[in-house]
Amino acid sequence: MTSTYPWTFDSAHDRVSQVFSRAREQDKSLQHVFTQLFEELATVQSRGPTAHTSHPLSGALVSVKDLFDVAGHVTRAGTRFMANDAPAEHHATAIRRLAEAGAVLVGHTNMTELAYSGLGLNPHYGTPESVLYPGCIAGGSTAGGAVSVAAGAADIAIGTDTGGSLRIPAAFNGIVGFKPTQSAVSREGCKPLSQNLDSVGPMAASVEACRLAFQTMRDHPESIEQHLDPIFIVPDNYGMDDLEPEVAAAFQHAVSLLQGTGYSVQTRSLQSLENLKNLAIWHFSAVESRANYDDAYQHQHDEIDPRVSSRMARADELTAVQYRQTLNLRDQLIRQYQHEMRGQVLLMPTVPMLPPRLATLATDEAYARLNLQALRNPSIANVMNGCSISLPITHQNHTVGIMLSANALSDQALLDLARRCETLFAD
Repeated sequence: MTSTYPWTFDSAHDRVSQVFSRAREQDKSLQHVFTQLFEELATVQSRGPTAHTSHPLSGALVSVKDLFDVAGHVTRAGTRFMANDAPAEHHATAIRRLAEAGAVLVGHTNMTELAYSGLGLNPHYGTPESVLYPGCIAGGSTAGGAVSVAAGAADIAIGTDTGGSLRIPAAFNGIVGFKPTQSAVSREGCKPLSQNLDSVGPMAASVEACRLAFQTMRDHPESIEQHLDPIFIVPDNYGMDDLEPEVAAAFQHAVSLLQGTGYSVQTRSLQSLENLKNLAIWHFSAVESRANYDDAYQHQHDEIDPRVSSRMARADELTAVQYRQTLNLRDQLIRQYQHEMRGQVLLMPTVPMLPPRLATLATDEAYARLNLQALRNPSIANVMNGCSISLPITHQNHTVGIMLSANALSDQALLDLARRCETLFAD
């Protein structure tokens, strides 16, 4: 059977065997990428019934962030305190749908502990490096997933995005990262960080591969999808004032390409983003991570990454009333943002910087500053309950991420637009 995709069912067994050989031989490009390999499962899947070949994802190699349950394997969420938990009895819903389509599950990928950072560092299982920028971070929290795709060990990586955790590592590794509308993909069987902000989505080398994975995992029907008017809005009052020169040049190049093709690119102040500056986004993950993992926080504190536990500790600074006020303000911002955007597309650099070198994150002060900087732009879509995608563009020998964001339930329209932009940026 021929395929228009870079994978086929017939080649899956040989390809997955090569990945396992690379991992066993400690291929440097896969260092700290996988926390465990699904060798037995992948062998069975790659030799599965030929009926699977009717699905476009048949034979695709898929890596799975270590937040998702995979039957027969322990879900550690990047922690030590869950490392000895019982193996999962069932696949997470999103993972099960991919497996039923004929995808081959390769392994659990490394991540920031509990997904609590945009940088991708993990003191327990090591920190993957960017494929594009050796010695630099891969971005997080879905760090291993991004590298698995960029290093050719997976066709698609499944991860989560609470404030940019799919799009930041995609930008830092020159691939595509898609954060769907939160309600679009089930989170059943996926360990949470923040139930209010977590979304499940794919990373891949192309928009088309992300689209296939999304269509396979999705919950809501296409019939409720919203239309997009392909007008790009660049905000002049949020997230654009501290771009590194290489990022600024690449972003301006992307804008010129879009305008040269006839797209409207407008610079505008958005009141919703001005008001977003008054929202303490940290409240969500601090309070909700403590609610989810307070027993470990209280009784296994020494086993938690200090940079994670210190952020969990901030939940003690809030009263219930203050947290409810944060939730109320977020609801207001969502309504205001949706009204302002009205089917248009927010256009920004995914992150304002190139991936920092690991050595620059040695101090807690630098870690905190760079983490906030990395999360700032992509977290807009999480707070505003939208969908968002990061596309790679290379300009003057630097590859950066260009982010397109839209209102909730515009997922398919955004993917269609992103495919056109992807071709434009590649050319």
